[in-house]
Amino acid sequence: MNVTTPASGPAGRRAATLVMACLGVFVAYLPVTTVAVSLPAVQSALGATTAQLSWVQDAFVLPMAAFILTAGVVGDVHGRKKVFQAGLLFSAAGAAVALAAQSVQVLWVGQALAGLGAATLLPTTLALISHAVPDHRERGKFIGLWATSLMAALAVGPVVAGVVLDHFAWRWIYLLAIPVSLLATVFAARLLTDSRAPYERRLDWPGQITATVAVTALVYGVIEGGADSFTAPKVLAALAVAVVSGVAFVLAERRSDSPMLDLALFRSPAFTATTLVAMITFLGLIGFFFLLSLYFGLVQQLDTLQAAWRMLVVTACAILVGGPVGRLMHRVSARVLITGGLLVVAASLFSLVGVDAHTSFAALAWRLAPLGLGLGAVMTPMTATAVASVPHHLAGMAAAGNNAFRQLGGALGPAVLGALLTTRALDSFPGHLADAGLTGAAQERIVTVADHGGLGAVAGLDLGADTGRAMGAVGEAFLDGLRLCLTVAGSLTLLAAVVAVVLLRRPRGAGSGHTQVAASGRARGAASDEVAAAVSGTGGSEGRGEV
Repeated sequence: MNVTTPASGPAGRRAATLVMACLGVFVAYLPVTTVAVSLPAVQSALGATTAQLSWVQDAFVLPMAAFILTAGVVGDVHGRKKVFQAGLLFSAAGAAVALAAQSVQVLWVGQALAGLGAATLLPTTLALISHAVPDHRERGKFIGLWATSLMAALAVGPVVAGVVLDHFAWRWIYLLAIPVSLLATVFAARLLTDSRAPYERRLDWPGQITATVAVTALVYGVIEGGADSFTAPKVLAALAVAVVSGVAFVLAERRSDSPMLDLALFRSPAFTATTLVAMITFLGLIGFFFLLSLYFGLVQQLDTLQAAWRMLVVTACAILVGGPVGRLMHRVSARVLITGGLLVVAASLFSLVGVDAHTSFAALAWRLAPLGLGLGAVMTPMTATAVASVPHHLAGMAAAGNNAFRQLGGALGPAVLGALLTTRALDSFPGHLADAGLTGAAQERIVTVADHGGLGAVAGLDLGADTGRAMGAVGEAFLDGLRLCLTVAGSLTLLAAVVAVVLLRRPRGAGSGHTQVAASGRARGAASDEVAAAVSGTGGSEGRGEV
């Protein structure tokens, strides 16, 4: 099971594991903001509609949500080191396909492969850390650095894209991921120690199939509903399939002898809270980056590098507080850190409602900086609490479950907020055109193009002297949609804060959770026994829901 590692003792092995885990999560998240800020360039080059642009993002995020749980099980069964290396190779393959894409459909394929790679990297990196660092207090520091690497990828992505797009075609934004992934694969062979779950696990095909169908149908239904109508037959069918598949997933996991996500985990208030917070937070975060990139491109008419510097304010601030928060976790409760961070994020989102086409960099910065500070305060304790809420040898399942719901939120972010943006903007667009003096046949022509190709398609029209007024109306309509989305995102963040306040509390008594599990009459072996012990408070220090 184990392979040769550098002869530097346990400390050296822990350090090597940390380096590779941080590199793995960096590779996994690098495409998120790299692609987000490049969407205007992609739309211009490939003639993509707003809905197709949403699928560029979701083609990456959706496989992350759909296959993270399976990747965790495969790592437990066949070895986490092998799955980690496979994830790096999938990431490199996805980048190579996207690099060669000549159509938006091929770009979707590349994004999906890269998303599959990210799905295998996220749970295995956390499971590798948990295996190398069984002590939950020391592990919290390692997870803090892991979360910092995640935010670093989000910070570097826009700058890389900006530099590339200033000199080359948009497709070259994918080049960096290829050598980094391949080199990391080589180093992993030498530096990492392999590990598996100490109890027998098997692949849960009914659970995997139903989860994949449910996530895919849900995201498809939301995207197509926003682009067309939520009463369209194909949308109603997709949402119905999502509901039925979701119920089937729950039933499959309850009956499985080796579930990929043991539902007893949700008897832990700490695990449930951090999972819900992760999903809601990433719905707003990934959706926000998607909208922000369009705001900079469509409304402020900035190039990619100019947009990148503005987005860097968010991620740089998150990285800045990541280290101190990791050290504070043993002095300040996760409940205080997560709730406080979410309240700061909500305040930042609500403050951004006041931006317009002429908002300066300075006026944006004081609104964006608190967003990054709040995210930095949430990310590390959220992840560490989820992993620490179960015994450390179940960290792979806990990490996979938390990441799956996080990425489900990330997949729904561009879909939900994109649908809200499109609906509100198109509703107000004719009025803004009329205010700009564009009526009659001219207005009808412009609105028809926007209805079929999105607001961005208006820029491709030859409107002569009316171009400036039409683009001004585009900007105003977009801002109407953006303000609605920011209000919704801020409200969801407040909801996440309420969840954290209510659920992130020390259990008052032991045994209740275990009794409930036992009463169900479903003994699933060592895994469920340990989960039940964790949620009842009998699983040692790591079962108390603390960091």
